[in-house]
Amino acid sequence: MRADRLVATLLLLQARGRVTASEVAEELEVSVRTARRDLEALAIAGIPVYSQAGKNGGWSLVGGARTDLSGLTADEARALFLLAGPSAALTPDAKAALRKLVHALPETFRSAAEAAASAIVLDPAKWGDHRPAPTPHHLEALQRAVVDGRQVRLGYADRTRTRSERIVHPLGLVEKGSVWYLVAGTDAGMRTFRLNRVQSVEVTDDPVERPADFDLAETWRDVVATVEERRTSARAVVRVAAAAVPALQGQFGTGFSVRDRLDDGRVEVEIGMAYPNRLAEQLAGWGDHAEVVSPPEVRDLLAKIGSQLTDLYA
Repeated sequence: MRADRLVATLLLLQARGRVTASEVAEELEVSVRTARRDLEALAIAGIPVYSQAGKNGGWSLVGGARTDLSGLTADEARALFLLAGPSAALTPDAKAALRKLVHALPETFRSAAEAAASAIVLDPAKWGDHRPAPTPHHLEALQRAVVDGRQVRLGYADRTRTRSERIVHPLGLVEKGSVWYLVAGTDAGMRTFRLNRVQSVEVTDDPVERPADFDLAETWRDVVATVEERRTSARAVVRVAAAAVPALQGQFGTGFSVRDRLDDGRVEVEIGMAYPNRLAEQLAGWGDHAEVVSPPEVRDLLAKIGSQLTDLYA
């Protein structure tokens, strides 16, 4: 889990003062490339980390080996907890480290750090075959609005590109796969906004009205369940070689689930998408490596695709 490594990397920097990417990689049992990306992520997020080239170079916390966590600024503390808050499904050791970090912060920073820790949910399972999305332009402003508890005037374009403007109460952010979503209260109730459709963000001075029993992780689970029910109305039972399971799971994301392991070594899986023809088109690319058992509608669509390809290329 990356959030665990970020916490461990920061504590390693504090303990040693200066480390190389190779030393971090060896200590945390990851590749040098992964260690370097984690160090860069800390720096980009605002943690006081800098690199120095040369024979005796490496990565250091600003202030040297004696720097302690109480030396973090309010923005730096917020950035750390946004990166590695408890909502990131941390291991018990990482959660214990975060509790120590909170106690090491000045009293005036603690409430903001704790708010940041519950401001984000990381959901690694992507929806369908969406490609990785770039970091949305307004992510930082919305993170701050969530942590500070400020209402936002949001300019938004829906999937039909119809633009609207509304006042929302930002309650939390979710990264699903590589796509970011804002969960917010509106005059019409709780809504979810995809960040790459956000056109503008104007933070107001009005406080957010936060439901007393609101839990971001639980709310997001309800959102996913609703969306999945709508997105996977067409389902197929498919038998594939065990080696193909990871690739299929990567292709179909949350619409994919394993049903059974068969005596012949194959795996029986269930795949769901919004439309049968779209499902057949995706499975056609697997040729005879994927045997569709049901429903007949998807089998008939695959036969039609096969016939069309034969007529075109035979």
